[in-house]
Amino acid sequence: MKILITGGAGYLGSVITPRLLGEGHSVVVLDDFMYDQTSLMDCCHYKTLKVVRGDARDKELLSELMKDVDAIFPLACLTGAPLCDKDPQLAKEIIVDALQTILDLRTEKQMIIYPTTNSGYGVGEKGKFCTEETPLRPISLYGKLKVQAEEMVLKSGAGITLRLATAFGISPRVRLDLLVNDFTYRAVHEGKIELFEAHFKRNYIHVRDVAKAFIHMLNNFDKLKNETYNVGLSDANLSKLELCQVIQQYVPEFKFVESNNGEDPDKRDYIVSNEKIESTGFTPDVSLSDGIQELIKGYTIVRSNKSSTIQLTNV
Repeated sequence: MKILITGGAGYLGSVITPRLLGEGHSVVVLDDFMYDQTSLMDCCHYKTLKVVRGDARDKELLSELMKDVDAIFPLACLTGAPLCDKDPQLAKEIIVDALQTILDLRTEKQMIIYPTTNSGYGVGEKGKFCTEETPLRPISLYGKLKVQAEEMVLKSGAGITLRLATAFGISPRVRLDLLVNDFTYRAVHEGKIELFEAHFKRNYIHVRDVAKAFIHMLNNFDKLKNETYNVGLSDANLSKLELCQVIQQYVPEFKFVESNNGEDPDKRDYIVSNEKIESTGFTPDVSLSDGIQELIKGYTIVRSNKSSTIQLTNV
C-alpha cells in the first residue's frame, strides 16, 4: 500500500515509517521538522520513501499528497497538555483543523488510522478499568482536542482510532517529556526525583508496540474499522511510585521521595483495559522492564538535554 503520514518524522512516526517501509509499503512523510530532527536519515535509501517538508495545515499540499494514497496516518500534533496550553490556537489548528482538512479531502476508499490518548479518560474511578465504553472526561485542552478529533474520525467512516497509553522507549526522534523516558533519564543522570501525585496511576506502551498496533490495524482494517481501541500493556497499570520502583531495579542508586509540590494538568489517574485490542490478536512485544533497560543504554549515548532533538520537562 501507499501511506501518507503527517508528522512522520516525530517520535511515533520515525518508528512507524521504517517499519512500514521494511514490510514493502510506500510511504509519503509530511513534516515541518520543527526540531531540526534527522530521524529519517536511515530510511533515505528506500526508493519507496518520499519526504516532503511542509505544514500539515496546508490544504493545497495535502490535496496533492493524498491523491493516490491508500491510507493516512495523521500523526502531526502538538503533543501533551503543556505544549497545547502554550499555544491553544496552534494546537487546535494542528490537531482539529488539519484533521478536518484530511477528512474533507479523502475518498471513501482511503483508510484513516488516528492516534488519540488515554488522557481523554481524565480522572478514573478507583479500582475500575477504563474500557472503550467508559465516558470520556478530558480535563486539559490537549485531552479535549484529541477527544474531538477522535469523534471526527469515527463519524467520517472508514476510520480507526487508537487510544494510546503513555508511550515510552527509544525512537530516532528522542523525547524525554514522557513519563517513563523522563524518570529513567533522571535516574541515570541525576540519581533522584521528587514525586508529586505519586499514587496517580496510568498505563504504558512501548513506541515500537505503537507501530505494531498501527500495522495490525492496517492489515485487518476491514474487520476492525469504525471502532476505537485502547493500546497499552495490560500488566503496566502503575502509579508513579510503582514506576520508580521498577526503574530502581535497574538503577539501584536511584532515590525518590514524595512531595506535595506539583500537579498534572491532565489529572491522569486511571487504570485501563486493553482487552478489546487483545481480542483481535494484537499482543505487545516489549515489556516495561525491557523498555527501561533499553532507555538506560540509550542514555549512555544521550548525556544531556542540549540536543535540539530532545525535549525535557518537569513531571
